[in-house]
Amino acid sequence: MENLNQKIGNAAVIGLGYVGLPLALLAAQKGWRVVGIDNDPVKIGKLLARESPFLDKKVDEDLKTSSLEPTTDFKKVSDMDVIVICVPTPVTESHLPNLGPVRLSAKSIAPYIKPGQLIVLESTVNPGVCEEFILPILEEGSGMKAGKDFYLAHSPERINPGDDKWNVENTPRVVGSLEERGLEKALAFYRSILTSEIKAMKSLKEAEAVKVVENSFRDVNIAFVNELAMSFSHLGIDVVNVIEGASTKPFSFLPHYPGCGVGGHCIPVDPYYLIDHAQKNGFNHEFLKLAREINNYMPAFTVKLVIEALREKGFDPKKSVVAVLGLSYKADIDDTRESPAFEIIDCLREDGISVNTYDPFVVRLSTHTSLKDALEGAQAAVLATAHSEFKAMTPEDFKKHEIEIVVDGRNVFSKEEFIKAGIIYKGIGR
Repeated sequence: MENLNQKIGNAAVIGLGYVGLPLALLAAQKGWRVVGIDNDPVKIGKLLARESPFLDKKVDEDLKTSSLEPTTDFKKVSDMDVIVICVPTPVTESHLPNLGPVRLSAKSIAPYIKPGQLIVLESTVNPGVCEEFILPILEEGSGMKAGKDFYLAHSPERINPGDDKWNVENTPRVVGSLEERGLEKALAFYRSILTSEIKAMKSLKEAEAVKVVENSFRDVNIAFVNELAMSFSHLGIDVVNVIEGASTKPFSFLPHYPGCGVGGHCIPVDPYYLIDHAQKNGFNHEFLKLAREINNYMPAFTVKLVIEALREKGFDPKKSVVAVLGLSYKADIDDTRESPAFEIIDCLREDGISVNTYDPFVVRLSTHTSLKDALEGAQAAVLATAHSEFKAMTPEDFKKHEIEIVVDGRNVFSKEEFIKAGIIYKGIGR
């Protein structure tokens, strides 16, 4: 029987990746009986053995004592009070939204929906997806009516992998629903597991818009400083020093920093959802498109710096070896989604340059299993990911491997120290 005030009960989490697994573990810690469903049998096998499918210390620890029930069986949702969908929403090679995983999840649970259940989509989507795509699938597959027989809500995820301060439990959230009763149920669910503020939105579309707006905001600001970096590299101005100077203003400035590219599951993806949806509804997001073009160009700009430095040193690029340090999109994690490192590697190889790669967190995709081996025989190195192991390196660490050029794609090294050591140093806008 439906209970609008229910705080603890049975919950299913669809999709046990970087978003769904931490959420499922948290709900289980808070007293919910949680079934985690994923269509990857290898992942489910690891979870049954209480092994995390990705690198995350907290997930590793929580799994050891968690009551989470991992399975590939979607029929299990029939026993649930709450069903939360946390599957990826990527883009195609043509930068078009790919709603395939969300649609498949909706189709997989629809036949097993029971009256009174709350279904929450956490996957990032453009405004209108819940009502125009998810709702019809659920209604057709279940034979029931949303808002009357079951409830549909949206609470976009805000996971930040590798962040020791903000996690799934304490990060503020927004929640929107098809109608008021569904909103009450969604708020009750999230209040039972989160310690953070939860803002109720007035509609599903408002909740959907929040995530794409906040990540488009970051994308635009990063594009701005990336364009400044490319400009200042011609003007002899250190863009990092300028940003730090501007940051002394106590109001109306929010620092963002340039880099060799934008990666991750949100910033390089979410703007395309808004761009595509708006275009289909008669509006052209010129600003967002330009920001994406600028940020997508940064790997090529980084390679341009490498080639310029090789020629400055008298090396033939086509006979040179470059070590690319880092494959994940962010420091000290193993997440490679949309990582610009791969675009840098492709661009280098397209220019006839041999490439060594090494990432201590992604050894399986590296050409070398150690930093020493990756640097051996290379004339230049590109820092693509600011892992702690790389940030601790000194000019001497490069010189002992006869590296004569360092392109700092994350602006973490001391430019002055490298120049003083006789190494050609090129940062992004430095």
